[in-house]
Amino acid sequence: MFGKGLRLFKLFGFSVEVDASWLIIAVLVTWSLAVGFFPELYPDLPTATYWWMGGIGALGLFASIVVHEFSHSLVARRHGIEMRGIRLFIFGGVAQMDDEPEDAMGELLMAIAGPIASIAISLAALGLYVLGEQFNWAVPVMAVLVYLAVINAVLAAFNMIPAFPLDGGRVLRAILWQIKGNLQWATRVATYAGTAFAIFLMIMGILSLFQGQIFGIWWILLGLFLRWASEGSYQQVLVRRVLGKEPVESVMRTEVHTVPPSISIEDLVEDHIYRHHFKMFPVVENGTILGCVSTQMVKDVPREEWARHTVGEVMEPCSDDNSIPPDTDALKALKRMTQDGRSRLLVVEDGRLRGVISLKDVSRLISLKLELEEQADSTGE
Repeated sequence: MFGKGLRLFKLFGFSVEVDASWLIIAVLVTWSLAVGFFPELYPDLPTATYWWMGGIGALGLFASIVVHEFSHSLVARRHGIEMRGIRLFIFGGVAQMDDEPEDAMGELLMAIAGPIASIAISLAALGLYVLGEQFNWAVPVMAVLVYLAVINAVLAAFNMIPAFPLDGGRVLRAILWQIKGNLQWATRVATYAGTAFAIFLMIMGILSLFQGQIFGIWWILLGLFLRWASEGSYQQVLVRRVLGKEPVESVMRTEVHTVPPSISIEDLVEDHIYRHHFKMFPVVENGTILGCVSTQMVKDVPREEWARHTVGEVMEPCSDDNSIPPDTDALKALKRMTQDGRSRLLVVEDGRLRGVISLKDVSRLISLKLELEEQADSTGE
């Protein structure tokens, strides 16, 4: 979401990654606990103790968010949704899934799993606090337990606000979906609620800044993020619906400009790249697809050596990374291209080049279908 993350560990088949932006919130949480929360509730402790408590509290928050997102992921996997892992970033965490639930009940169960986990952690911390009172546990331990009980209750309450894509917004979408049986309509209504809440947060942030509260910036950023995430989620639903089960062969270009492996890189650039303006060309010899060559591969060769090296020397052989069968869903091809940063994929069947599918072609199809549907809706057809 914010670039490549650092993979921390893997559990239950899910990888947990942390974005560099998480360091910001980790520092802020540790600082706020060490200089504000703990000294106010438990005065007269050594300064170093407050900082240790702040660090442990931040780790507890980290673990709580991981458990929250794991709960979503486990329920999602139970309902057949492929999960890529869990990502922690400046605004918390997100379970990265490649698809939407098949039905409203699956959406509802997946949405409430996270808040239920947060409530369970809060109650567990509260139970340990009661136990600690009976056995006279150290004050720092009791303070951290209070924080974990409070913060997890807050996490559960905030996430249950009916504003998409928060968990509460997903619950709202599931209910609307069940009532009307229309995922797109339910997502649109839940998105409106999410946008309204995001605007509310931004207004509150601006008012806080006028009152001299610097943390108003945080509310503005959170509101901007929620609005972006809400609208992005709705666009994903639209893309999934308009592409449906559209096969790659119905979207691909069959008239493809290919190059032989024997030409020099210089000829490739002058006679093909500059003339046809493509970033990737299939490499074909005697009707057999060998692989592809891209502008990035050309850039890896010094300019003065272009005439001495051939396309066959630098090309990338056919693989699952750069090619796809023609009967594959276009949505899967779109995900592959966006995740791998490729603008085009070879469409290959039985060692033969059938065509090329590009991001531009898929985007054009999505735009065309949405335009036609909007026209049909406006005329009542």
